[in-house]
Amino acid sequence: MRIIDAPREGWYPDPDGRQRLRWWDGLDWTDIRRAPPSSAELTRAEALVPREPIAADQRAYTDRPQGYSRQETQEIIAEVRTVARQELDRAAEQFSQRATTAVRSFTPLITQYTSKFLRWVKIALGIATVLFIAWLLFQAIATQSFIAWLGDRIDSLTEDAGSTQLRMGSGPFRNSVMSR
Repeated sequence: MRIIDAPREGWYPDPDGRQRLRWWDGLDWTDIRRAPPSSAELTRAEALVPREPIAADQRAYTDRPQGYSRQETQEIIAEVRTVARQELDRAAEQFSQRATTAVRSFTPLITQYTSKFLRWVKIALGIATVLFIAWLLFQAIATQSFIAWLGDRIDSLTEDAGSTQLRMGSGPFRNSVMSR
């Protein structure tokens, strides 16, 4: 149905159930329902309707809903547009502020994982450094101990060799050890 062919706004029998009336807004049914008018209400409504016949040229004017003039309507539309633009600007500004706050507080996952990775690398380097220093100390102590032990062994061998030579040169077996 075209909008021009649609019935005027008003109370009509409810298409879902004829016992009630339903409000037609000129384009679609609303959810507003009411009981049918009583005979007293019908009498009162008929008394308010003028009984004069309306000429054909006046009928087009009276079919038009009574309300604001064209200039007033244009002013209202301009005011609504201005308010809508202001509200849109306010909402855009608020969204922009929220987006800026979200971007500033957002840390990319790669940064989070990179920082964790770097933390583990630093810990591993610290442990490796401590182990290396411990190894160097062990090597220094072990080398010193080994050199001291080796020196003692050499000293004890030289002392044993010197005492053996003394024993060999001055004892009764000197000729028999020398002859071999």
